[in-house]
Amino acid sequence: MIVKQLYADNQLRNFHYIIACEETKDAMVIDPLDAERCLSSANKEGLNITQILNTHEHWDHIDGNGEMREKTGATILAHQGAVCKIPDVDRGLAAGDIINIGTTVSFKVLDTPGHTDSHICLLSNNGSPHLFCGDTMFNAGVGHCKLGGNRDDLYNTFDLQLSQLPDDTKIYPGHDYMINNLEFTLDREPDNENAKNFLRALERQDPHDAYVSTMADEREINSFLRLDSPSVIRELRKKFPEMPVYPSKKEVFFALRKLRDFW
Repeated sequence: MIVKQLYADNQLRNFHYIIACEETKDAMVIDPLDAERCLSSANKEGLNITQILNTHEHWDHIDGNGEMREKTGATILAHQGAVCKIPDVDRGLAAGDIINIGTTVSFKVLDTPGHTDSHICLLSNNGSPHLFCGDTMFNAGVGHCKLGGNRDDLYNTFDLQLSQLPDDTKIYPGHDYMINNLEFTLDREPDNENAKNFLRALERQDPHDAYVSTMADEREINSFLRLDSPSVIRELRKKFPEMPVYPSKKEVFFALRKLRDFW
């Protein structure tokens, strides 16, 4: 499987992805806001874009669809609940659906609401696990719920799906927010030595060659996957004195999400 992570050089720090079959060179592009950047990369590598996948309906993940479709004839795939929100969707997707690229690449669709009601992630079905997670999960963070999302759904997505992924799962999010998220982690958990080391190593990284984290990394540096951490709970109780001494995981998740909204 060929994976190209493309940084958009925009204020929102978008990532686009091109995933291709090594045998046929057929490719799928994920969230192509900057269509020209995606087309240029595909042409340079000799890849034939046949599918466009939108993880969700927000403009910064779909606005390149039209140009991409016009220049490649690619079909557009999105969550079945977003068909009425994204123009010209050819295939609405549900949990468990399979997406094939060429002859060697296959993905399972995960229905992952929270950031929006109609959000999907893709999990590779062959080789080492790769998760393309849009705005549900970021390196060292999670998506917000302020534009059509729901925090209960987001918690359930993490608790029932993403937290169950194996340690070697590679994480490919929709934006490069890692440094800010690591700083948030350390504000929540000042004694997290792993987060300190990651921040020290990556604070000057080139986003065009960004570090690809794994679930093993995320379990060490992502506050939203560290809901049992005594340090996280202790610092949260300074902000939320009404929080119980032994809060539930959901209470910790909600408190973290509330703080992150204004970080």
